[in-house]
Amino acid sequence: MIFWLIAAAGAALVSLVLLRALWRGAQAPVPARTEHDLQVYRDQLAEVEREVAREVLSEADAARVRTEISRRILAADTSRADAVQPGAGPSKLVMGVIALAMIGGSLALYLQLGAPGYGDLALKDRIAFAQELRENRPTQAAAQAGLPPTPGLADLSPEYAALLKQLRETVAKRPDDIQGQTLLAQNEARVGNFVAAATAQSAVVRIKGAEASVEDVAGYAELLVLAAGGYVSPEAEAVLRAVLARDVENGTARYYWGLMLVQTGRPDQAFKMWDGLLRRGPEDAPWIEPILAQIEPIAEMAGVDYTVPEIGVGALRGPSADDIEAAQDMTPAQRMEMIGSMVDGLSERLATQGGPVEDWSRLISSLGVLGQTDRAQAIYDNALEVFAGDPSALDEIFRAGERASLAQ
Repeated sequence: MIFWLIAAAGAALVSLVLLRALWRGAQAPVPARTEHDLQVYRDQLAEVEREVAREVLSEADAARVRTEISRRILAADTSRADAVQPGAGPSKLVMGVIALAMIGGSLALYLQLGAPGYGDLALKDRIAFAQELRENRPTQAAAQAGLPPTPGLADLSPEYAALLKQLRETVAKRPDDIQGQTLLAQNEARVGNFVAAATAQSAVVRIKGAEASVEDVAGYAELLVLAAGGYVSPEAEAVLRAVLARDVENGTARYYWGLMLVQTGRPDQAFKMWDGLLRRGPEDAPWIEPILAQIEPIAEMAGVDYTVPEIGVGALRGPSADDIEAAQDMTPAQRMEMIGSMVDGLSERLATQGGPVEDWSRLISSLGVLGQTDRAQAIYDNALEVFAGDPSALDEIFRAGERASLAQ
């Protein structure tokens, strides 16, 4: 209610100022057209007196000239008096229409572009609102229930439909058959039945247990998102968290984590994560194309004047084919030396050129694996200063410090 009172008072004040200016302008004297002529006549009289003083003009002739000029001055003065009259002021109807247009137009514009009922949220309030939105968003089951039914076997070729039906029946009889569940997940996803595909992939992860790879779990998270129509549910978030706990650089998980941040009101954090993925590349990574399709409006929402970078420009140099072939014949000490040289190259680049938080996190983790905890601690402390004020980046640095067993 206070907002509306302030808005109405502001619109009324602006209308009053404009109407007052309009009224004063209408009441202002109209400038006389003869003002210039009057000044010319006065100058002519002064010139006559100078001519008489120099004895160029006789007194009799001067008298006749003075009489003519005076007659013209009187005529011009009379004309000016008639011209200097107050203009006609605007009618009350016109002024009322102007005031109504100002106040009503402002209200209509706000109703169209604004958010009636919502105040201007401070950053702290927006973060709190986003957190509340994230905690209270719909479940996976609710999201799936709101989607149209998935395609049936009737939409497939007879041969493929028969094979898929047989596969479903076989897996139903042997739910712990890892190969059957894997094939079922792949084929259900191929026909767009992502709900069934996610169920089958869940069984794959369950059967493999601790032996389930990061790719297995990431694939399950992706199928959950697809089954919900692109929505990242709390259940999908939990699976993504499990992936990132094992591989913080996993591109699939980081892409969908960024998507979740967009959906829960944190485009600022999503932008940083997706920008890091673009800089890391590679160009043929499956998440590059969807990020490119979305990142510019996300950057605008985050308040960033953004230019899409060259894909992979910030990527770490991985081992070449020659490096891998040479490493097969290396002793463990030689392999560690090769890894150390790569880490040194990354450290040098970050020290001289800087880089995204992903590179800092990777360097800290790598130094921890190499046992160089003192060096890792120094870089960790430096990273905390570089990314101060960026909660998302700091969270990633904290996780890298935990993996490297550093003091925090």
